[in-house]
Amino acid sequence: MATESRARSRAAVNTASVGHPQRIPRPVWFLGFTSLLTDAATEIIYPLLPVYLRQVLGASATSLGIIEGVAEGVNSVLKVVSGWMADRHTRRRPLVIVGYAISSASRPLIALTTAWQQVLLIRALDRTGKGIRGAPRDAMLAHFARESSRGRIFGFHRAMDHTGAIVGPLAATVFLFFLPGAYRTLFLLTIIPGALAVAMLFFVQEPDADIAMDQPPAQSLAPGTPPLSRDTSMPEPLPRRLYAVLAIILLFSLGNSADAFLLLRLSDALGSGTFIPLLWSGLHVVKASLSMWGGGLSDRLGRKRVIVIGWTIYALVYLGFATATGAAVFVAWFLFYGVYFALAEGAEKALVADLTPPSRHGAAFGLYNAALGVGTLAASVAFGFLYDRFGAATAFTAGAMLAAVAAVLLAIVPVSKYSSRLSR
Repeated sequence: MATESRARSRAAVNTASVGHPQRIPRPVWFLGFTSLLTDAATEIIYPLLPVYLRQVLGASATSLGIIEGVAEGVNSVLKVVSGWMADRHTRRRPLVIVGYAISSASRPLIALTTAWQQVLLIRALDRTGKGIRGAPRDAMLAHFARESSRGRIFGFHRAMDHTGAIVGPLAATVFLFFLPGAYRTLFLLTIIPGALAVAMLFFVQEPDADIAMDQPPAQSLAPGTPPLSRDTSMPEPLPRRLYAVLAIILLFSLGNSADAFLLLRLSDALGSGTFIPLLWSGLHVVKASLSMWGGGLSDRLGRKRVIVIGWTIYALVYLGFATATGAAVFVAWFLFYGVYFALAEGAEKALVADLTPPSRHGAAFGLYNAALGVGTLAASVAFGFLYDRFGAATAFTAGAMLAAVAAVLLAIVPVSKYSSRLSR
């Protein structure tokens, strides 16, 4: 009787956490505001970091490459580790809090640096926080979403993230308009949105640990059915079809270089970098406006179809950057680039969740984020080489071809949602 009562109470908590399928659950709102505030703080600094390194610290462009390369490498490795830890612990929120706290505390310290090596250390700490929080946060989002609304939930979260990327550069532009060159003061002030971001996480209530790890939120337990036990000594293996999808995502990522090259090409076309921050904000306006729509579209049309469309748009944008000649055309392609993010980002995460048992969501998202990080790092190095040696057109064409091949492979690979009855 006690077991029946315990099962019913857990099912009630689980159902309440998810709510009506058309509503955004309350915990997802708080996770979204956390990402908004964090990205606002990050995007205050990131677009200005090259200028700060060169004008204030006297560093070279090579130093910037080393800083971003090391930071991305640390981020990628830790995403795998944090994903594994998220599946081995009964609660995921503490890992998420630790990750956001590390980033929020370290980011403002850039204002105190006197050498680029110090910036390297701080950026590595910032990315350490991102690596720790990424996979367990995505696993929490997957838990709070019904299977039929995962794309919409992940799209909503990405929209909140992109909204922060709109607010951050605009706030920095206004600040520097009144206080030109006051980079250190501006960087120190990022502690405010960082602290608010961490505070938001304390309003996120995780359901009972057994349910959070072992059962999909859309399913309630029948009366008298005992909850599934979680055997952490022998975790359920990840499905083979997940590895196939991750391999294709890695291939796509090998053509997905850092957005800095798009900005470089855009600034060359415009003749200066004066309007680059505004265009960067404009890109995120497109992302934020369409991300929830794109994620919801994958709930209705299917994950693969929407991702393939998104990747095709990416390939077209890169071909556009390879062949365009006028500044207005470059701007149009750059803003159209935001549609790719809206269609692909939320749908990719929803697909990873679809293919994975709930008890292994942390590990799955860790591998997914690592594939993105490793691929992007390798792509950026190769892209820079092609850009310098053979020109921008060759580099962008290569990226477009890899994206097109990945889209074709994803379109033909068989994908079925996770079921405990399927053989792997």
